[in-house]
Order: sequence, then C-alpha cells, then structure tokens
Amino acid sequence: MDRSKFYLVSEDYMLIQRVKAFCETEGLELEVNSQEDWNTKTATDEAPTSSSLNEGHSPVYEASNVIPFPGNNKAVQTMNEMESDAIEKAIFEFNGNLTEAAKALGIGRATLYRKVKQYSIDPSLARRKKAA
Repeated sequence: MDRSKFYLVSEDYMLIQRVKAFCETEGLELEVNSQEDWNTKTATDEAPTSSSLNEGHSPVYEASNVIPFPGNNKAVQTMNEMESDAIEKAIFEFNGNLTEAAKALGIGRATLYRKVKQYSIDPSLARRKKAA
C-alpha cells in the first residue's frame, strides 16, 4: 500500500511540530515547504497537481490545492471571541471611553467593565492610540 503524503506550506514552527505529530500518528509522510519554495515548485510543475492532491477526497476540496489542517480552521469564531472582538473595536472607536463604548454596544457600563476584565482587554491602549 502506498503511503499518503501531507504537504505543509508554512514557516510557523509550532504548526510544523503539530503537523509532524499528526502525521506520525496517522502514518503520513510529511513534506514541509516555505511559501517561496512551494511557489517555485508549482511554477516548475514539481509540486503535485490539484487532482493528485484531491484523489479520494470529497469534492469540497476540488477547487483548492491545499487541504486545511484539521482543527486549525479559524473561519468560525466562538461566541466569546466575537464578543471580545466587538468590545475591543467599540473601545478603540471611542478612544478608550468605556461609557460611550457601552452605549454603542447596548450594554450597561458595569457589564462592559466586567467583560473588559473577563477578556483581559486594556482600554488604555485605545487612549494611547488617540494621543499618538
């Protein structure tokens, strides 16, 4: 039986280590490339084609040369991540004024203070940005 090959295009050391561990447990051969090396390989046709990468996979991957690493899909955020992002954006929009940010978010000021503490958001960064 042929051994499946996993192509990773990344320079992120932690990601490479996670993928190595994944490939070892799944019995996959791993090839790690930098973006520059991958672009060179695809330009010179040394890299596998889209059809060879997708053999045996669902049609969802037909349009892509790269299959996403399992569990690393950040297309979907958790509710806490979305709430934290919304709070940060509101604080920066109102230059660190928490009362105005709370009004814009439709929550009470005390609730905003609690959530700022919960998500470890530093409103002083927004105030410093204004001064700069």
